[in-house]
Amino acid sequence: IFGAVSAASIFGAQYFGKGNHKGHMYSFRFKLYATLLVTGGAILLFLTKGSALISLYLTDTVGNGATDLALQYGLEYLAIMMVGLIPFAVNQSYATNIKETGQTFIPMLASSVAVGTNAILDYLMIFGIGPFPELGVQGAALATVIARYIEALIVVIWAHIHRGKNRYLEGAYTGFGIPLAELKAILMMNEVLWAAGMTTVTQCYSVRGLDVVAGLNIASTITNLFNIVYLQLGSCISIVVGQYLGAGKLEDAKDADNKMIVFSVFCCVIMAALMFVVGGFFPGIYNTTEEIRELATSFIAVSAIIMPFCAFSHASYFTLRSGGKTVVTFLFDSVFTWVIVVPAAYLLAHFTGLGIVSIYFLVQGTELIKVIIGYLMVKSNVWVVQMV
Repeated sequence: IFGAVSAASIFGAQYFGKGNHKGHMYSFRFKLYATLLVTGGAILLFLTKGSALISLYLTDTVGNGATDLALQYGLEYLAIMMVGLIPFAVNQSYATNIKETGQTFIPMLASSVAVGTNAILDYLMIFGIGPFPELGVQGAALATVIARYIEALIVVIWAHIHRGKNRYLEGAYTGFGIPLAELKAILMMNEVLWAAGMTTVTQCYSVRGLDVVAGLNIASTITNLFNIVYLQLGSCISIVVGQYLGAGKLEDAKDADNKMIVFSVFCCVIMAALMFVVGGFFPGIYNTTEEIRELATSFIAVSAIIMPFCAFSHASYFTLRSGGKTVVTFLFDSVFTWVIVVPAAYLLAHFTGLGIVSIYFLVQGTELIKVIIGYLMVKSNVWVVQMV
């Protein structure tokens, strides 16, 4: 889903910058079709192969039957979460187009309401507080699904009420077609392949045991929270720089890009320091073993050290993408992941005696290679192109 909306957003930002609302409408229409198509395929896959997919991440190194219980919980969770894929797809289609017009408050508000709703319902439905039944893992899934529907409704209703601010909606539902030239230009698989690569890397880590999976899940909860800073700043770069490029203001695009990259790295140095400190306390709130807490703390520390480098490579990626350098970004992102990161994780996890924390550090450290490549590509100004 992220791959579909990201692909179309390259053109959406430039169309809006140029004032071509019909082109912006076609990018929105593509997002809607593509995300719903992906959702349908995902639901079909999960219904037929859900158990096999979850089992890829469950390696029993202890022999206490914990993996069987984890599989049961996973299937219960997945069955409910599938229902939440539809509002997630629709919300991503609308929210990304709204952001391309420079209106970031409403998507942020909707996300905040969803997070708050999810947290409250988690507490009530997992533990059975008050009139709510104790649903455990099913309650966690149900809370997330409800939150996603609320988030999607806020964004969709606001967009249609404020049609003057969202002119890409003009004619969006009065036809079905997308010009063939647009479709050929937009159809890209980079984000999909990258996501598959990251999923494979996690599977490589999981062969070291269920404790590793638990530690990674705890660590990812806090790292994802801090990573939002550079992830969203990267999106901002693609929108702001893309609008300048679409309007033909190439020097303004370069100036804005330089400043935003520096700002992104600066923010992430601060966030990394905070995460490094918080990482020592966060795993302690979990009801789990001391070994898992120690693993989670180590994973968080490694992620904090690497974060500023991730911020730079991420900003570089979005800079190149804003200028439509899809082949370059494909090599920079997906090919790099499958040629360097995935083999490194596989070989280190399966064929070395290194501890999982050392493996995690070495695999994460491959980001330094991307930093060097990204710096050279951005400095070359190969991305300073008006596409639309």
